[in-house]
Amino acid sequence: MTVRRIGIMGGTFDPIHNGHLVCAEEARHQFELDEVIFVPAGNPWQKSGVSYAEDRYLLTVLATASNQRFSVSRIEIDRAGPTYTHDTLRILGDFYAGSALLFFISGADAVAEILSWKDPQSVLDQAHFIAASRPTYELGPRLLESFGDRVSVMEIPALAISSTGIRQRVSSGRPVRYLVPREVDHYIAANGMYLD
Repeated sequence: MTVRRIGIMGGTFDPIHNGHLVCAEEARHQFELDEVIFVPAGNPWQKSGVSYAEDRYLLTVLATASNQRFSVSRIEIDRAGPTYTHDTLRILGDFYAGSALLFFISGADAVAEILSWKDPQSVLDQAHFIAASRPTYELGPRLLESFGDRVSVMEIPALAISSTGIRQRVSSGRPVRYLVPREVDHYIAANGMYLD
């Protein structure tokens, strides 16, 4: 049996932007992933005030549609109550039933917070973590050592783009063209997202 290498890109994607896409594609290439599945958070327990889940899901579908190696899962959007990474990885692990290795792709800043997540040991046991470096954040050697071989650091091209910055730009009437895929820009404008 051929074991597939599946990337899981979790996040609120509020909104998804070109930095997310560059990160996913770089992980796909560097770690020889067969596919990257984007998993928009349903009801993230550590964040409040996120946009309507269905909008974030649709933005992610629009942003990833042109890459045949990308797909989007509703696994967290359709699950009631707070969503936790360890539940998502358990469900995906059961689905693939040993036919795939899971790689969870996230920013280095988020990976540094794993120990504050619900059931962090379970999270680290269920997938190999790919920590994407950001221009303003690097994982310290002591933290990396504590994770052992369960976390790999991945350098990506420096793109100073954040979902928070995009929301702020939209709310103040500034353009986000070229920061997000064209389809995402159009959806945000057509639906009046992020306007005060």
